[in-house]
Amino acid sequence: MPSLADKLKSLGVDLGAKSLAPKQAPRRDDYPIERVLAGEWQSMPHGETFVVEARYQADFQQGTIPLRGNAPLEIIAAWAKEPKLVELDLEKFVFLDTETTGLAGGTGTYTFMIGAGRFEGDEFRMVQFFLRDPAEETAQLAAFEQFVAPCEAIVSFNGKSFDMPMLNNRFIINGWPPPLKDAAHLDLLHLARRLWRARLPSRALGDLEAKILGATRSQQDVPGWMVADLYFDYLHTGDARPLLGVFYHNEMDVVSLAALLNHMATLLADPLNGGVEYGLDLIAIGKLYADLGNLDKAAEIYQHGLSQDDVHQEAYWKAIEQLSFLHKKRADLDQAMTLWEQASGEGQIYAHIELAKVFEHKLRDYTEASRWTLAAIEIVSASEYPEFERTQWLPVLEHRLSRLEKRLLSSKSGD
Repeated sequence: MPSLADKLKSLGVDLGAKSLAPKQAPRRDDYPIERVLAGEWQSMPHGETFVVEARYQADFQQGTIPLRGNAPLEIIAAWAKEPKLVELDLEKFVFLDTETTGLAGGTGTYTFMIGAGRFEGDEFRMVQFFLRDPAEETAQLAAFEQFVAPCEAIVSFNGKSFDMPMLNNRFIINGWPPPLKDAAHLDLLHLARRLWRARLPSRALGDLEAKILGATRSQQDVPGWMVADLYFDYLHTGDARPLLGVFYHNEMDVVSLAALLNHMATLLADPLNGGVEYGLDLIAIGKLYADLGNLDKAAEIYQHGLSQDDVHQEAYWKAIEQLSFLHKKRADLDQAMTLWEQASGEGQIYAHIELAKVFEHKLRDYTEASRWTLAAIEIVSASEYPEFERTQWLPVLEHRLSRLEKRLLSSKSGD
């Protein structure tokens, strides 16, 4: 009886893998960068570099936020300690993000993609300078230098710690001075932390896009941790197709920087116009205003923030404490005492101490000062009070009470 294999052979079916043609891997030149992306070769005195360019209308919205606004930059400039930012037209700003072959820096780490954007009239011009091969780096850097020649300020996201030191290092290694070494630098990562630390668990740029700008990236995006490996694969295979996601990732980073600066400037220029949705954000802005010395405005912003429903209990009492000391600094003792009395009802020891100070030093009422001190000692001596905090507060309170008792005796003997 013929076997199944014999029957298949009689029908002309080949068995096994011997008859299969070997799979042909793509040749190195099948998918070069210029075939995969709509870019062009830019000729420089140092050679050629591959450049991809996109243009956005200035009113283009990244999520719900236009790229370009008209809010003044005074508060941002004061926070950044870069007064020059106030004087510059927005067309003098370059929005910058790089992709590198590693995070460690050093002579072996390349900025294989430099994404840079700037406003030109009614457009936002986005350009990506790509390093097809490390041997073309001088041409890449020269083309970038030409693009940023009109710029006097940098906007980045963690660029002070990463992008600019890395990029400047590449210029120095290639033997010429970095083109933006004297530019004012606004690093939005640090400002984002100031504004949204209390409300957002992550202040990564991708998370800010979603939570602040209302933007959603397409499935084409690749996570940042994959970027260097994709570039190394490209160098090995010559297949540029996987780099599409890297170019998209870098482009969205730069476009988001422009929208984020517009949004931040708008919030900080006029935080009480109804544009700030969350009380936690208002409190953060109030603290920033206070740190800049604008105490009256800061107190007003704090008050509006505290009236919002989203401020959870821990943040509320922390803000009450900050606002009370703000009133104290403004020499508005009545407002400060009102908040201390409110906080003392919640067992806040600092409030007891501040009230004791007022009664002792301002009002010379040592009996009332002692009462507030004794009330604080009673709170910290309770068994449920945290041991560490008891150890911290009790010596301070006992020392204050001892001094007050001496003053009381002295005042009675004087009578």
